Amino acid sequence: MAGKAPAQDPAQDSPEVSAPKHAAAGLPALFHTTKIANAQMGATRAVRTLLKLNQPDGFDCPGCAWPEPDHTHTAEFCENGAKAVAEEATLRTVGPEFFAEHPVADLAGRSGYWLGQQGRLTTPMLLDEGATHYTPIGWEDALALVADELKALDSPDGAAFYTSGRTSNEAAFTFQLLARQFGTNNLPDCSNMCHESSGSALTETIGIGKGSVHLKDLYQADLIIVAGQNPGTNHPRMLSALERAKRAGAKVVSVNPLPEAGLERFKNPQNARGLVGNGTKLTDLFLQIRLGGDLALFRALNLLLLEAEEKAPGTVLDHAFIEEHCHGFEAWAEDARSTDWDQVLAATGLPEQQIRELAELTLASEKVIVCWAMGLTQHKHSVPTIREVVNYLLLRGNIGRPGAGVCPVRGHSNVQGDRTMGIFERPSAAFLDSLGKEFGFEPPREHGLDVVDTIRGMRDGKVRVFFAMGGNFVSATPDTEVTEDAMRSCRLTVHVSTKLNRSHVVTGARALILPTLGRTDRDVRETGPQQVTVEDSMGMVHASRGALKPPAADLLSETAIVCRLARLTLGPQNPVPWEEFAADYGTVRERIARVIPGFEDFNEKIEHPGGFALPHAPRDRRAFPTATGKANFTVNTLTAPEVPEGRLLLQTLRSHDQYNTTIYGLDDRYRGIKDGRRVVLLHPEDAAEHGLAEGALVDLVSEWADGVERRAPHFRVVLYPTVRGCAAAYYPETNVLVPLDSTADTSNTPTSKSVVIRFAEDSGPEAVRG
Repeated sequence: MAGKAPAQDPAQDSPEVSAPKHAAAGLPALFHTTKIANAQMGATRAVRTLLKLNQPDGFDCPGCAWPEPDHTHTAEFCENGAKAVAEEATLRTVGPEFFAEHPVADLAGRSGYWLGQQGRLTTPMLLDEGATHYTPIGWEDALALVADELKALDSPDGAAFYTSGRTSNEAAFTFQLLARQFGTNNLPDCSNMCHESSGSALTETIGIGKGSVHLKDLYQADLIIVAGQNPGTNHPRMLSALERAKRAGAKVVSVNPLPEAGLERFKNPQNARGLVGNGTKLTDLFLQIRLGGDLALFRALNLLLLEAEEKAPGTVLDHAFIEEHCHGFEAWAEDARSTDWDQVLAATGLPEQQIRELAELTLASEKVIVCWAMGLTQHKHSVPTIREVVNYLLLRGNIGRPGAGVCPVRGHSNVQGDRTMGIFERPSAAFLDSLGKEFGFEPPREHGLDVVDTIRGMRDGKVRVFFAMGGNFVSATPDTEVTEDAMRSCRLTVHVSTKLNRSHVVTGARALILPTLGRTDRDVRETGPQQVTVEDSMGMVHASRGALKPPAADLLSETAIVCRLARLTLGPQNPVPWEEFAADYGTVRERIARVIPGFEDFNEKIEHPGGFALPHAPRDRRAFPTATGKANFTVNTLTAPEVPEGRLLLQTLRSHDQYNTTIYGLDDRYRGIKDGRRVVLLHPEDAAEHGLAEGALVDLVSEWADGVERRAPHFRVVLYPTVRGCAAAYYPETNVLVPLDSTADTSNTPTSKSVVIRFAEDSGPEAVRG
């Protein structure tokens, strides 16, 4: 039988601390998977559900976007994927009686962990103006309320339509169509906070803002660099791919401020060697870099490659590739020669010999892949950093051939698909032309608001209606107090959600919670059972078919909610067949096929068990649809975060028991932390310099150019082998420290991996909010 939700909200400030682990998965992963699945679903439902996870006739994991192998394993899931499924497929439910018992003020004081553990939402709920409790409301009345508020706006730009990365392709396409038919490009999404820097850099340099590799390329690579990423926690199935690559002879280099167990050794729980043996050593070279030092690292690597070519002309660089397919090499080379090694060593904190060792590995490798995640994308200089990564790969022709390329590892399961479907505040003219032609209207052309600008818009009274398709906007965004105040200034806030989260208790004058079907739920519409599609991190599109009985009989899918709202908002004369779309998602896919290149014969292609690959010109034919028509070398000024004397540089990160803002539990097993999240990880020498002993309690205070004091109270010091001068703590608890206006150049992504902090006297547990 499934367990009950916790009645009390546990304290999170007194963890048990042990030494960090040096291997990931193995028997403990199986134990924790079973424990959480049984607690949420019960044993029988857990087995039945997990056997359908990531299967050709089953449903896609609602967690990360790591791709599935062509020949799907019976248990094609990881520990965190199983946790994500257990959270969604839980037998716990939250209905009107729960909201009658708990006023919003009570819920606002609870932790995100406690809120999420209560279970699946079952009924549309309204918090009316001045009310203390949410009360049930019928679907028609709820959607009519939203439509009336939208139509009452002075301008369509008074609304913002936010999208989570779990939204299906069909829901995302109809959602952006609703927004643009309404008249706005205000389509912020979670990409703005994670891989926007990747998209910006890659679009400029290779012409498409996506990775250029498939899963099979990792198995063919000679060298794989994993930079600013912790796959053991964030994308655990990637470890299986790295293990296979290692067996094929690849070298793996890890570049990260923290040693991570998953990159040290992998004990694959799907084979005997992983369960009872030592598993596979993954990392051949670990570069423990200072936060924000990656630009300097890749710039130095590129200088070493250039110098090696000059010593042995014609033997190092791929001159034929550079001549035929690249632009800007000479300007780049001239600037690269001016690289200052003192700056490099100060920015990276690395011994010069380690950088030279990586250069030697590069010279010995014909096929190189660079993988990265938030550790590279959430700094002020993130876009130049990723452009320098591209320079590194272009020098030896490592884009557009097997076993080589760029591999930004996306987070949420369909975050890449949402962008492909048009969830973007700055759409291309070609996309708008195609959309307008297909549906007979003139889409708005003025760029809309991304996440940071949406918060500013709400704060300044310009955005009055906020509609979120999934996600937990309040907890995912920076500058928590500013964001919450901005949300409260709205006339109406609406959240389409499967489970309760903090965004439901930080509301506008009125608020709606619209419960929806999850990826695991059976979705039957007027025309019969439905399937949706998702795009993984490597551009593969495949179907997802829920199999479980929904937690409530009248739950609507995201697509159905969008289509019903669109008809009420846009009126009976609007020519889009919204009713047809809501009844049969295949009709949505027919329109997608006519609007978005690569989706021709969409409905037929998804019947193939492995799905299909979207076209990628740089990968497929070494064609680069950039402004120059070629892959662009770029000149990137060497820079790194500046940290005043007596301060540290903080990165926000996930624990092993969470996925983005969803907290599954209070442990971080691989880092040796149990039963607590309010911790700050410090190098022992840094702690000593600041007069802090293991277990000391402090407030974290961020410092930025605006002089505003942002404080995260009541954190326990944990001594940890992080790099000197750098600290780490979990989000969303530390999002309060990230200034709204501290963003990456070009991409406007919050700088959550480079926050300057100092320590202050502990404010005590009473200062901690939900």
